[in-house]
Amino acid sequence: MFAKINRLTKDKDFDNVFQNGKSSYDKIIGVKAAANQQKNSRFGILVSAKVSKKAVERNVIKRRIREALKPQSVKIAESRDVIIIAFPAILGKSYQDVEQSIIRHFKRLGLLKLEISSRGGSSSG
Repeated sequence: MFAKINRLTKDKDFDNVFQNGKSSYDKIIGVKAAANQQKNSRFGILVSAKVSKKAVERNVIKRRIREALKPQSVKIAESRDVIIIAFPAILGKSYQDVEQSIIRHFKRLGLLKLEISSRGGSSSG
């Protein structure tokens, strides 16, 4: 679980992201992100009853998303408010599928820091 300072908790914060954020979607998840005035990025995860009627399954999905999100959260370039929205197609997907989807969305939205190559820029045929 993320520390309290890294979680979106208030309705007004969620509303701000939905109204002002950029978005990226695929079949299993959607990501909305907006700049914030905090020192840290904050995250919210939405898994509605449309995804699964069973709370146990929704909680498993939330945990899977949270774990896939943790390694990527430290790579975010600027402080942002980010909402991950799960869709019904996420049922049965593996951790790796969820993680790859999150990485793909973060790249599309330009959230990840640029990774500097260890090769030093020289081209070695």
